[in-house]
Amino acid sequence: MKIAIIGYGKMGKMIEQIARAQGHAIAAIVDPFADDAPAEIAVSKTVAEAALDSADAAIEFTQPSTAATNIIALAERKIPTVVGTTGWHERMGEVSKAVEASGGSLLWASNFSIGVNLFYRIAWYAAELANNFPEYDVGGFEAHHNKKIDSPSGTAKILAEGALSRIDRKKKIVWETMNRKPEADELHFPSLRMGSVPGIHSLFFDSPADTIEITHTARSREGFASGAIRAAQWLSAEKRRGIFTIDDMLKDIWKERV
Repeated sequence: MKIAIIGYGKMGKMIEQIARAQGHAIAAIVDPFADDAPAEIAVSKTVAEAALDSADAAIEFTQPSTAATNIIALAERKIPTVVGTTGWHERMGEVSKAVEASGGSLLWASNFSIGVNLFYRIAWYAAELANNFPEYDVGGFEAHHNKKIDSPSGTAKILAEGALSRIDRKKKIVWETMNRKPEADELHFPSLRMGSVPGIHSLFFDSPADTIEITHTARSREGFASGAIRAAQWLSAEKRRGIFTIDDMLKDIWKERV
């Protein structure tokens, strides 16, 4: 598979490294600030000027402010696109129209790590069990590196919203720091931005007698990059068209409802 890398920061470099190790080729790199790309790859500043004709798929990890524009430009060129950037979803309507009008394909996820997606389901099942035991309060926490722009993370939103939908006594999520006593129906889920932390997400169930903690800790960006490459293979392999999420891929891989 020939992959176009949109965004050549830490994630883009990890995608290149893993893709090459798996035998894939890099068709193009798009990043206006990339000054350390491989000599054999011409770096383009924008998707519009990139030599993308040979790409089987594109993987986009950039910034919330540029992601939607990149997706639309890739859709117009009918390049199957995998997007791991978070914080752009207020433009989903515009993006969806562009993808559908072009007959292109898009697969997006807040987190491409297979481990994180297993973690979601483990944590949500725990929430379903805890729903039967009102003595357990529920809350969460997430931490990321100090270069991350959006807060809470997309992963935290999916985790917390999934738990909220499974616990009848919780009605709303509070993301910000509390300077007051929480209400009984509030699920508190604050964020920390610090150092070089790749990502930590936890869901807690606490009673007067004990605490149950379910945590996913990313050791590096490798899991995110590997999952994104797998998604690009899945999206482009059968000429899929339309808009997909990682759940669609996992359902197909696991052959069951996930």
